[in-house]
Amino acid sequence: MPRWGEVLRSVRTAAAERGDYLRRAVRGPGNERDDLILGAKTVVAAMVAWVLARYLLPPTVSTFAPFTALVALQATVYRSVRDSAQYLLAMAVGAALAAALASAVGIHGWTFGLLTLIALCVGRIRRFGEQGTQVAIVGFFAFSSGQGRIDYIGYLAASVALGALCGLAAHLVLAPARHVHRRQQAVADLYTAMSRRLDGLAEILEGNDPDAERVRQWRRDGRRLSADCERIRHSIDTEIENSRLHPRRGPDSADAALPRAREAVTVAERSMDHLRSMTRTLDYALDSEEIKNLPVSFRAGFSSVLRKGAAATEEIGQTSPTDPERLADRIDGAEAELERVQEQERAPAEAPPRVHTLQGTLLTDAGRLLSELRAGHQALAPAS
Repeated sequence: MPRWGEVLRSVRTAAAERGDYLRRAVRGPGNERDDLILGAKTVVAAMVAWVLARYLLPPTVSTFAPFTALVALQATVYRSVRDSAQYLLAMAVGAALAAALASAVGIHGWTFGLLTLIALCVGRIRRFGEQGTQVAIVGFFAFSSGQGRIDYIGYLAASVALGALCGLAAHLVLAPARHVHRRQQAVADLYTAMSRRLDGLAEILEGNDPDAERVRQWRRDGRRLSADCERIRHSIDTEIENSRLHPRRGPDSADAALPRAREAVTVAERSMDHLRSMTRTLDYALDSEEIKNLPVSFRAGFSSVLRKGAAATEEIGQTSPTDPERLADRIDGAEAELERVQEQERAPAEAPPRVHTLQGTLLTDAGRLLSELRAGHQALAPAS
């Protein structure tokens, strides 16, 4: 009985998750709606391909039409065209191998083994992409069901072409949505989170009663931000691919905006490493109470560096093209403040060595962070 209870809970949980998924798809544009529309187009295209193949072609090849429609309907038009072309090429090669062996040496067990060996070797050619195994699969059908006959291979090619046309026609009728602004906004949100983190660290240094639990939470959130970088990069790559061969024209700024957004994610990933290191150092300083031994002037000066760095970070991540001069001014200001702190705000000689080490570590992390922002400015300026 407990097992049935666990099964029912699992079913209810899965049903609730699917319900939430459908509500998000209906509520507004996004990945959920894109997946739902792609699924609906796939169902319609496969059904139309099967009906047409059933009435126009022999039953032995009609299944290939809906299967090819599934291959032809991918998340982007470019990927659909690429996979369809690769599948058609694999089909032609597999059918040609089956026909050549059947006509040359006949239908035998050892011939089938030879066909399998050759098809597997040919399928490893990079040009076939992920459709390399279809060389062998189509060869099996053409060899076993079609006995290598030319007329069967012709019907097979017609079925595959019919399925590919149905799949691509679905994309032409209702092309995948463009999400250029959403990708830009995701990058902007990422940089906003980093900017707020820097402002928060500045508040910790300025406060008389810093919140250690807040810093620990930031350390735990660091892994989530890194995962967000990877997810956003993947979504931008998909959107760049979606712009190729798309039947509808996208925003005029898309060609420049998407590469810029991808470069900004790269800068964010590198900068985040130093931000995590700085957060880890402050967490250690709070836990050991070494932060209380830092000179007040140093804490105030370093907080100013962080706030100026936060302003530069916010400037890089905005959705509109970055103003190179304004960004350079903000980075220059942060670097000048860091240099002033390095020269003037040193711990007294009688301070414990751990205080000198803590200051040096914080200054090093801040310097590396600003260097990454400087490199990002240089990389993003041409795109802007």
